[in-house]
Amino acid sequence: MTRPEIEVRGLHKSFGDNEVLRGIDLEIGRGEVVCVIGPSGSGKSTLLRCVNLLEEPTKGQVFVGGAELTDPDVDIDAVRRRIGMVFQQFNLFPHLTVVENLTLPQRRVLRRDKATAAKVAAENLERVGLAEKASAYPASLSGGQQQRVAIARALAMGPAVMLFDEPTSALDPELVGDVLAVMRMLADEGMTMMVVTHEMTFAREVADRVVFMDGGVVVEDGRPEDVIGNPRNERTRHFLSRLLDPAMAEVEEENPARRGEGE
Repeated sequence: MTRPEIEVRGLHKSFGDNEVLRGIDLEIGRGEVVCVIGPSGSGKSTLLRCVNLLEEPTKGQVFVGGAELTDPDVDIDAVRRRIGMVFQQFNLFPHLTVVENLTLPQRRVLRRDKATAAKVAAENLERVGLAEKASAYPASLSGGQQQRVAIARALAMGPAVMLFDEPTSALDPELVGDVLAVMRMLADEGMTMMVVTHEMTFAREVADRVVFMDGGVVVEDGRPEDVIGNPRNERTRHFLSRLLDPAMAEVEEENPARRGEGE
């Protein structure tokens, strides 16, 4: 039996007295796209950050590509080379050109020579549709273009797994489509992807599975047509109704008594 590309077992994470993750079990197979959805504060981003050990789990195990990241003796830098991470903010170096943003981590982390790093950078800028922006500086790009550069930078490192933490949340609505198109391309190419998102259309059309989290636990995990189209749990139904009906969300914010119990 093939081992999952990402495996999370009994994961807990606390910040002081606040237990954000309360026993997460999750598996993501090679080439699988899993979208993680849920309300703010449900632990989605913390889970994602625990997968590459940007946050140290309080308890539990995390495996990527069969290697245990939570093993005290693991070569964490070697395992992280298998993982690409794209954040809400783009985290580009403003004083470097686009191509320099892509070549710097290749040369420092992977020890690639200048010519090889430049070739890989050019190939990945082409993949995200920004080959003509290689010499530009981040400040001259739109938010959507900067996020696509950030994706290209992660891809240039040759990851086996890509993690996305709300990659479109900081973008103006008209810029979201180009970023999602790049993510669709990666899914079509067979990239293993774990995506924290509120983009329900993307989750419905691209994800193999959707995971709904609330209160630090996985409430539902299944096919998009089930979790989004026909959720079993009342918490999932309530979240989706508020997300898909902004007017209802505004009413509930003004009238807290209308919210469901246990939310």
